Amino acid sequence: MASVNDITSLIKEFGFKEPKSYENSHPQYNPIDIARNFIAEQLSAITGVSPNLVFDALNTPNTLDKGDLIIPIPRLGIKGNPKELAAKWADALETGDYLDKIEAQGPFIQFFLSSNFLFKTVIKSTLIEKESFGSIPALGQNKKIIIEFSSPNIAKPFHAGHLRSTIIGGFLSNLYEALGWEVIRMNYLGDWGKQFGLLAVGFEKYGSEEKLKLDPINHLFDVYVKINNDIKLEETQNTDETNTKARLFFKKMEDGDEDSLKIWKRFRELSIGKYIDTYARLNIKYQVYSGESTVPRHLMDEALQKFKEKNLLTEDKGALLIDFKKFNKKKLGKAIVQKSDGTTLYLTRDIGAAIDRYNKYKFDKMIYVIASQQDLHTAQFFEILKQMGYEWANNLVHVNFGMVLGMSTRQGTVVFLDDILEQTKSEMHNVMQKNEAKYAQVQDPDKVADLVGISAVMIQDMSAKRIGNYSFKWERMLSFEGDTGPYLQYAHSRLCSVARNSNISYDSLVHCDYSLLTESIAATLIRLLAQYPDILLKCIKNHEPSTLVTYLFNLTHTVSSCYNILWVAGQKEELATSRLALYLTARQILYNGMRLLGITPVERM
Repeated sequence: MASVNDITSLIKEFGFKEPKSYENSHPQYNPIDIARNFIAEQLSAITGVSPNLVFDALNTPNTLDKGDLIIPIPRLGIKGNPKELAAKWADALETGDYLDKIEAQGPFIQFFLSSNFLFKTVIKSTLIEKESFGSIPALGQNKKIIIEFSSPNIAKPFHAGHLRSTIIGGFLSNLYEALGWEVIRMNYLGDWGKQFGLLAVGFEKYGSEEKLKLDPINHLFDVYVKINNDIKLEETQNTDETNTKARLFFKKMEDGDEDSLKIWKRFRELSIGKYIDTYARLNIKYQVYSGESTVPRHLMDEALQKFKEKNLLTEDKGALLIDFKKFNKKKLGKAIVQKSDGTTLYLTRDIGAAIDRYNKYKFDKMIYVIASQQDLHTAQFFEILKQMGYEWANNLVHVNFGMVLGMSTRQGTVVFLDDILEQTKSEMHNVMQKNEAKYAQVQDPDKVADLVGISAVMIQDMSAKRIGNYSFKWERMLSFEGDTGPYLQYAHSRLCSVARNSNISYDSLVHCDYSLLTESIAATLIRLLAQYPDILLKCIKNHEPSTLVTYLFNLTHTVSSCYNILWVAGQKEELATSRLALYLTARQILYNGMRLLGITPVERM
């Protein structure tokens, strides 16, 4: 039996000749890399081009009719007519154990992988590895990454922008872990500033200890709204009493007054406690709850000093700013780092926070999952860190995203994430109850409705490219038809049902007769299943959840096409076993992909 995550041992078990392994290749985890190695070795011998260059030039086509791998001949840098070279080399290449056919198509060579090779390696390795299949732990070995995401402001609404950051950041954290990185999930809370002075003044006037303990985030937000309404009223009366009290309270916080900090700390801790419960519903657990309050003052002071030493500053009416024209970065404009009254801005605090994180964690990469409205701010502070001479600043990445449009309930605008999740749960429960027979078989319908509802929210968010705005539509999101979260859950539960209705042992599945899988739809499905590790590698390059979501929908549509052809029930045991092994491979890969997205797959619904 294969050892964990070692497909190369299966190659030997089935008597295939193992090709030499090249740079960037992970044949022990990725079956398609075995074929890449085989092609690279041959094509290098024919052309004289480095096998590593050939390996890197082999891409995955968008559709299977163009092959499983494709190489654009111009990428190899050899003089001559690309079409003629493609035809000549395609004729000279051998299919061997790993390919069914090789075709020249214009300036490309298309490679179609052997179904026999894929059935034997993908099915067996997936059934053995289970949740580990697709992971490539060697890729990020001994590397550390910080991913900052969600980052709501305490006492302000957990709005749609934070929801998007939460979902995308959760996926990226899971993805990097699957590919071998040590991941530090960080929530950088908006937990400092004059608004906490306002909160303290407001709580004294409008606060309720009972409501604070019961629902701290909503109650503090209510208090915050009421005290801000007081300020608006005072403005019409030409007074500034509340604002003055708030400034004085925050000044006490900054000066280290114990009583003031005790109140602030309590608000912060109660809010984090509530956030932890909410994030748990999305399968997210943070290693670090950081925040604006945690940035050491001395690092911000040292940053300002370094700006001066590096001659980065320009003075304008008493304020200190950085003009990016100095660095041939005119598009970044100018950024104020200290106001004329000596107070610093978010930019200086973000720079101090980044320096503090590197000092603490010595990360290899740090990702900020922040809305596209902050593109300029993020680009400015990345560039400032580079100009300060920090080499690690080249390893900072901004993963941005667009807006959510039209997020509302029948009662009005949704503000908090919990509101969104509760409504989707309720709506999904209503949908499930329409099928009384199936509903009666669900053991915990409330929990299943919650999980399916959460998947509805998450898949609608991740279906399109993250940079684009998208419209939040309840009807579309909650549908069981089309490319929705509930459809993915249904596809998974149906595959679980196929397994439940059979009485075939695990050992029989692992040692099934792959030669019985002769139908073309079975070959199509295994070719798609084999792509899963490659899909994860694409995701880590483009940081796009939609890449995985699109793949999972293609997979589930193909599985759906199999049901009328690849029957399990009523078939001879050997044939039923082989087909069930293929279906369970699909179920496992669908499960693994959904888990990476942060979704808990359900077995009945």
